[in-house]
Amino acid sequence: MDLETLFGLDYPTWWFLVVGGLFSGYAILDGFDFGAGAWHMFFNKDNSRETALKAIDPTWHGNEVWLVIGGGTLFAGFPVFYGTLFSAMYTPFILFLLFIIFRGIAIKFRNMEDMPWWRSMWDWSYSISSIMLAFLLGVVLGNLLRGMPLDDNYEYIGGGFFEFLNPFSILVGVTSLALFMMHGAIFLLLKTEGKLYKRIQNLLNYGMTFFIVSYLLTTVYGFFKLEHLLEVFLEDKILFSGPLLVFLSIANVPRLVSQKKFGWAFVFTSLTVALLLVVVALELYPRLLMASNNLANSITIYNAAASTKTLKIMMGFVAVGGPLVLFYSYAVYKTFWGKVNLESKGY
Repeated sequence: MDLETLFGLDYPTWWFLVVGGLFSGYAILDGFDFGAGAWHMFFNKDNSRETALKAIDPTWHGNEVWLVIGGGTLFAGFPVFYGTLFSAMYTPFILFLLFIIFRGIAIKFRNMEDMPWWRSMWDWSYSISSIMLAFLLGVVLGNLLRGMPLDDNYEYIGGGFFEFLNPFSILVGVTSLALFMMHGAIFLLLKTEGKLYKRIQNLLNYGMTFFIVSYLLTTVYGFFKLEHLLEVFLEDKILFSGPLLVFLSIANVPRLVSQKKFGWAFVFTSLTVALLLVVVALELYPRLLMASNNLANSITIYNAAASTKTLKIMMGFVAVGGPLVLFYSYAVYKTFWGKVNLESKGY
């Protein structure tokens, strides 16, 4: 008995869920890294910045494993979509790669010299790179939701070097940054103490406001300017449970923060990230990329998928590799959990 018979879902749908799950894991794990980095220059003292870096040092490498695996599964399962997306979004993906490189270099180079100018230079590099990475992820997601012009060979036919910077994608980018900043601030509260802890508590209030405002603006703009996003829910009203769960999850964060239950607040910011991506999946499925010029040219999970035999074989690898990745992530966070300070081992 195969997966199609057991659960009533075809293999392209299963692979859609696998890819979505992997990118959700990446967004949750690397999201708080980016958020912590975005706050970095709000910490005025060198000691505070060094402590904040120690909080993410043991785990940031492993978090990016999810991105590599997610990209690999996207290429293996939906090669047509992979080729079109990376061709259409070449500029943001190249920028993303450059900022990933500069961010990693900054983390490793910062403490190699004691000169203030040296540390300040890498602090700025780390913070700006983190901000731009969060923003660019949102920009790509915004363009997927908005749609792109495609020909009947599923090739991108848009023009303009910065066409991907449209109002909706910019709003989604800002919202992604705001969400990760809230997520990252709560993570830092779980890892720090003393004056830095109090400083982050104050910053978190601004972060929550920033996210709620940007989320509301993006939602209103998307539903009124991009009618196809709302049509999905109007056709099947039970799907409104997705946005409702997002609302409840977001509402829980300020409540838990006010009670200083930061562990649970972190659970709900993680849940918010996952639920928002579930809503995105509901709006896209079964499409992967809507052709804004002609719906018939849209890329779906069916016309973009590898052969059924290939998907079956790869599902076997997922069944073995998925639990290993989860166990690895759990082991790393279990090992390095707890508060950090300047005397902590590591970074």
